[in-house]
Amino acid sequence: MFEISFLEQIISDQKKNFTDKNFGTEREVDFDKYLRNKQIVVISGIRRSGKSTLLRQFAKRFSSYYYLTFDDERLFNFGVEDFNNLLLAFKKHGAAKTFFLDEVQNVIGWERFARRLYEEGYKVFVTGSNAKLLSGELATHLTGRYFKIELYPFSFREFLSFKDAPLLPISSSATAGILKMFDEYFAKGGFPEVVSYNDNEFLRRIYDDVLLKDIVARFGVRETKTFKQLANYLFSNVGKEASYNGLKNILGVKSVMSIRKFVNFMEEAYLIFELPKYDFSLKKQFVSDKKIYVIDNGLRNEVSFAFSEDRGRLLENLVFIELKRRGRELFYFKDSGECDFLISEKNKIKEAIQVAVELNVGNQEREVNGLVEAMKMARLSVGTILTFGAEKNIKRGDFAIKVLPVWKWLLD
Repeated sequence: MFEISFLEQIISDQKKNFTDKNFGTEREVDFDKYLRNKQIVVISGIRRSGKSTLLRQFAKRFSSYYYLTFDDERLFNFGVEDFNNLLLAFKKHGAAKTFFLDEVQNVIGWERFARRLYEEGYKVFVTGSNAKLLSGELATHLTGRYFKIELYPFSFREFLSFKDAPLLPISSSATAGILKMFDEYFAKGGFPEVVSYNDNEFLRRIYDDVLLKDIVARFGVRETKTFKQLANYLFSNVGKEASYNGLKNILGVKSVMSIRKFVNFMEEAYLIFELPKYDFSLKKQFVSDKKIYVIDNGLRNEVSFAFSEDRGRLLENLVFIELKRRGRELFYFKDSGECDFLISEKNKIKEAIQVAVELNVGNQEREVNGLVEAMKMARLSVGTILTFGAEKNIKRGDFAIKVLPVWKWLLD
């Protein structure tokens, strides 16, 4: 059991550290939406994506608040039984009606404390680095009592904002500047500290920390060599179809369940994402091969071998992550042709997007045909092709296709 006086000292130390840091680039979050409601706000995302900075951006909108991060070695054995003393320690620091609890996934049973605070009239913000922060039993304690924000590395808009660049180029020179910044964003990604300090070694540290601290240590993974090999393989094969059985054979692993488990761990840590194939049959959809995408292009480029054909895969990855950032439900389409992304709303396909480095004599017919086939299946009249630079309209019978540069689409 933690003594109140000991907790007071930690609170004091952490509050000073929290308030001394700058507010960073304002994230594109609807702050008013989360502030005007009494619901608990749960912020989840990969480590170093800016969750604590976002907390500071919320905190500056309050005149008083309580703050604690559980990512502190002094709180290593903190348990649910210590929350009452923590509350008493907070109150000895003065009156406030708002709590900010950082990296709360380190405490089993945190959701009960959050619910108690909610029912006592406090506004509560929590962060965690695990996608299943509110899964299963946890969610039942907070049903109807929370909003969830999934935070990703900087979007291109946020990247430009950090660089103090205009979001709407009004001259050719401004456009040229944005194109140059897009090349940097495309290659180096959007982790805030990488953008700030241009330190690629930081990406390697993120990768190792997620694998070793957020997965191996958290889930007790014993086959660390196989696990790392799988992670490296998936990062080297972004945008390609994969099956658990195929991965088992490639890595020489005995059990498909081990592969499935490892992939799930990486998804929970926001390191990778699986994209299912669209099918009218949910059973076929479930068993079909998945495509694998990763959280950030810069992270992928730091830990994986690079090949010339990767530009297309990385462009797909960039579009995929932006669609996830926008909260879209996604599938890929494959029949006689292929389409990279189908966007579903309320069990209905609303949009089809194809991604290509460029459109030329060699690939335009294939890219257009794959998109049109998906549009026919989904009964869509308009589709989109995203490329590095092309901008035009294509008419194919009754189907209209807008071709846009990715950088413009990202700023839309």
